[in-house]
Amino acid sequence: MANELRDKVAAITGGTRGIGYNIAGALLGEGANVFICGRSESAVREALNSLEASGPGRIAGVAADVRSYRDCRRFIQQAAERFGGLDLLNNNAGIGIMKPIDQLTADEWDATIETNLSGTFYCCREAIPLFRRRGGGYIFNISSLAGVNPFPGGAAYNASKFGLNGFSEAMMQDVRYDGIRVSYIMPGSVDTDFAAAAGSKPREGWKLAGEDVAKAVLDLYRFPSRALASRIEMRPSKPPHKK
Repeated sequence: MANELRDKVAAITGGTRGIGYNIAGALLGEGANVFICGRSESAVREALNSLEASGPGRIAGVAADVRSYRDCRRFIQQAAERFGGLDLLNNNAGIGIMKPIDQLTADEWDATIETNLSGTFYCCREAIPLFRRRGGGYIFNISSLAGVNPFPGGAAYNASKFGLNGFSEAMMQDVRYDGIRVSYIMPGSVDTDFAAAAGSKPREGWKLAGEDVAKAVLDLYRFPSRALASRIEMRPSKPPHKK
């Protein structure tokens, strides 16, 4: 079977660690060109140095804060300029601030909504015209089971992920006839500690791994073009028994 991802161009937000980093590595392993961003220049440099071995000459990136529309526009434009176009966008950047609503500050609320929801809108808005020029593309939004299951202390995070799910569903219907597919992935507990992956701390084996979410991205991309899995839920298969 032909490798559908070879020479495709992917832009990944939050690609310096965790799930985004794993998705970048998986796409490089399939022969794709990958452009990542993260908020810290040093984190971007470190990730690029680490990922280079997986795809020499096919990995690049910039520091960008997805809360800024200007940064998102620059990130998408530079991805397309670096590799000659854009075929895939993975919106992975996200934060989680868990506090009861009366303890949550206005700045914390804004940071959560702007990072988890507005940043996705900004990047999608800039990427869609580039996809149309290529005759199609694929957008993957990394959501969470918190987007369908509210919990105490999760007001800001729940709101951002519920919003992301609704945004993804509506966008899918906006662009489906342009050959642009949209899927959102809702993982449960994921062991995303970057240090743990490096071996400095034991991983919690019952949790999902970032590699599991990355494999879901690859599998979704390979679906026949006539079929779209617009959303998938992922859970650890054997979480600890509740006491």
